[in-house]
Amino acid sequence: MDKGIGIAGIAGRMGRLLAEEVVAAQARLVGGIDRPGLSVEGATLFPDIAALAAASDVVLDFTHASTAVAHAKALAAAGTAWVLGTTGLSAADEAAVAETAKRVAVVYAPNFSTGVNLMLALAERMAAALPAEQYDAEIVEMHHRQKVDAPSGTAIGLGRAVARGRGVVLEDVKESGRDGHTGARRTGAIGFAALRGGQVVGEHTLLFAAGTEHIALTHRAFDRRAFAAGAVRAALWVRGRSPGLYAMMDVLGMGTGG
Repeated sequence: MDKGIGIAGIAGRMGRLLAEEVVAAQARLVGGIDRPGLSVEGATLFPDIAALAAASDVVLDFTHASTAVAHAKALAAAGTAWVLGTTGLSAADEAAVAETAKRVAVVYAPNFSTGVNLMLALAERMAAALPAEQYDAEIVEMHHRQKVDAPSGTAIGLGRAVARGRGVVLEDVKESGRDGHTGARRTGAIGFAALRGGQVVGEHTLLFAAGTEHIALTHRAFDRRAFAAGAVRAALWVRGRSPGLYAMMDVLGMGTGG
């Protein structure tokens, strides 16, 4: 029997959009969890993540990095699929996600927009074709002033795509937040710059800069609904899948998954 889709952080800005998109997709909205005192009209609120997981086939989660480990344990224990869009996860958080994926199907992505995921695919292919010795890779992102992590998860995802295309590990070549007398740019480095201000939903530009030409890929999000619609698409896709760690690329039929 179809239990339906639950939402962690249902009363937040993203959570409300997710609830609307679940209904628009004609899927069953189980309800959600959020901080005490917050509610959503017409939606059932559960006391904690364990209760929500037990009542759901899949949980959509765009909350906060501090909840990742607890949510991972609860979803693994319940055998409930997980669509995770929370950014700013530490290495330990990501290890907990990977461990949960041994027991349930997990779709974990830095961005659930279809356009951004196409950009990630292009970024990897371009990085493979443009030699690091000739083309410097720089990633510039801008978000609203309330965003707490930097660089954004999407920017990191772009950096990882470039690194994969070049056959390197991002952490070995990442340069972020340059300030002061930094010296010359390292050959092969992947640079990041994070801008914050106003209410920008999300803008990302990947620049390959050579001595003879510049090539730029840019994505601008004007409405968070693009992320919500993609996440609900992932939730409908992941139900019934074998345990494994999947990406939005897999949902779009562009990855290998598992």
